[in-house]
Amino acid sequence: MTTPAAILTSEGLAIGHGEQVIMSGIDFQLAAGKILAIVGPSGCGKSTLMRSLSGLDEPLGGKTTVLGVDLATAAAAERAATLRRLGFLFQGSALFSSLTLLENVELPMREFLGAPRRDLRALAEYKLALVGLADAMDKLPSEISGGMAKRAGIARAMALDPEVIFLDEPSAGLDPMTSGRLDELILKLREAFGTTLVLVSHEVPSILRIADFCVYLDPDAGRMGAYGPPRDFLSPDAYPKAHAFFSQARIP
Repeated sequence: MTTPAAILTSEGLAIGHGEQVIMSGIDFQLAAGKILAIVGPSGCGKSTLMRSLSGLDEPLGGKTTVLGVDLATAAAAERAATLRRLGFLFQGSALFSSLTLLENVELPMREFLGAPRRDLRALAEYKLALVGLADAMDKLPSEISGGMAKRAGIARAMALDPEVIFLDEPSAGLDPMTSGRLDELILKLREAFGTTLVLVSHEVPSILRIADFCVYLDPDAGRMGAYGPPRDFLSPDAYPKAHAFFSQARIP
């Protein structure tokens, strides 16, 4: 049964492509201000699950709610209003190559916020400063590093002050030092704004550093194998496949 504090729920969720179910039996609740990592072997449906949880894809069965709304059945106006309370960082950051970082962050603000252009610019500058890009706001995506592009993508995801941010492989392709800095940024956002974050990742050290809870997807069983704090999966008594996944690496 859903608790009042749950900001994200999944009840008997089934996901897949077309009519083909690739994962079912996904049940969990996540409280506001927590960080959830979706983990499992490559190809198990992690990104597909994230897209279903965020309302970008319709599930094949079961039910999921975000901010108390079932986006699969919500009326168009309620769905649109709820999606504006969510932020997204897609793989590769998905920045518009012809726009500067400042213009990328301004774009959703210009579409949804009825404020003067100078105010939107100041707000976009603030978001970029939060992620450490105050000196790069006039650069194009082609002129910055991969780590900077990820941070710029997070700044754009924060443009409308979302209550929940979904991040697809935020550390993919980054060196360990840059990945660590990105982890620090994610924790900073949670602490400063109380943001709830849902991320897809296969980076075990990163997951152990930042996630409060994990959903482990078991492709052999075609179901969610386990749900809980990631460090619990380091125990030999944990779900065997989740334990094997998390035993790849440890951090203090």
